Amino acid sequence: MTDQTPILRDYALSDRYTKTTGRVFMTGTQAIVRMALDQARRDKAAGLDTRGYVSGYRGSPVGGIDLEIGRNLELVKDAGVTFLPAVNEEFGATQMIGTQQVETDPHKTCEAVFGLWYGKGPGVDRAGDALKHGNAYGASPNGGVLVVAGDDHGCVSSSMSHQSDVAFMNFFMPVLNPANVAEFLPFAEWGYALSRFSGMWVGFKAISETVESGMSFELQPDRSFVTPDFTPPEGGLHYRWPDLPGPQIEARLEHKKNAVMAFARANPIDRAEWGHKARFGIVTTGKAHLDVLEALRLLGIDKTRAAALGIDIYKVGMVWPLEHEGALEFAQGKDELLVVEEKRGIIESQLKEYFYDFPGRKPRRMVGKRDETGKRLIPWTSELGPVMLARHIADRLERNFVDLDLVEIAAKITPEPHPIRVSG
Repeated sequence: MTDQTPILRDYALSDRYTKTTGRVFMTGTQAIVRMALDQARRDKAAGLDTRGYVSGYRGSPVGGIDLEIGRNLELVKDAGVTFLPAVNEEFGATQMIGTQQVETDPHKTCEAVFGLWYGKGPGVDRAGDALKHGNAYGASPNGGVLVVAGDDHGCVSSSMSHQSDVAFMNFFMPVLNPANVAEFLPFAEWGYALSRFSGMWVGFKAISETVESGMSFELQPDRSFVTPDFTPPEGGLHYRWPDLPGPQIEARLEHKKNAVMAFARANPIDRAEWGHKARFGIVTTGKAHLDVLEALRLLGIDKTRAAALGIDIYKVGMVWPLEHEGALEFAQGKDELLVVEEKRGIIESQLKEYFYDFPGRKPRRMVGKRDETGKRLIPWTSELGPVMLARHIADRLERNFVDLDLVEIAAKITPEPHPIRVSG
């Protein structure tokens, strides 16, 4: 502790759920519980008579949500949030479909219900049919649904590693990827606003390393969202009754995706980390963003030195669909763009598509899962880490800048393998 360490006076453990300003400490699991509490609070402040509904199926890394809600059951009930754990993942997702029908019910007892489904990655696969149908039929304009996927990228507590992004894309569901616990709350606020505007259910990644961690952070004020310049199709974007099976449901998905892109342009969740002029750019998302920042620190590169060299980072909040205006503006004029994302290259593949669809904004070179010669670069298996990325980033920077000697620095911070000793 130093003289500059802030002192929290009269801090109670319940403050993590009740405080609206100041600094709090919470785990990822507690942040997911607060995501629902915050939405209830925001709706009440806005004069909306809504209720919340949380359901899903436990399993690491989101296996503690039911226990945490149980410890705070009165607080959850007082907020107007109902928690009903499901016997399996698809049953919980099917219940979420029902929550979005309230606004069409003449006997409703509230204006709308916002939903929060949770399950580990294999649960997303198992509940795929219900999640796909729920998203296709749509969210209600004052309800909305967040689909929290407990992704185990490193196979810490699962039979195999899994990444829910591709499943969400198959469901035509936007995917948010917060970098740490502090981003859970503002990303959830953004996700509910997006769901209500677009009629989409919104995927929310909660990977093991993030959701099972804890941190203290400053609470952010509620965000004011700009209504995008978007004209919905006849009949609108949201759930309606009746909505019989037919091609109109698929056609509506295209309009809803366009609405998602319009919302993301009007209310950016992606950002240039430092915003200075740069000829070398790094595109990141989620935990990989923090890994990149730490890798640069290990190499002796902070914001000031990055500005002097001409390096900047573009942090993506919504992995799919990637908002192209901001991404292409960042990419334009770069000598090289390095895409760093954990697991499969979803952002990288979209950028390649955008460079073709929107010519004239392509960087001179882009590398990611492979380099310019086709050699494997950023691995898509296992997990990323700062030391591993320091080696790759050092190599790419030395190809673009002279007299940095970063490869030598990276070699010094890479632990040497222990020699194998054979007895006898």
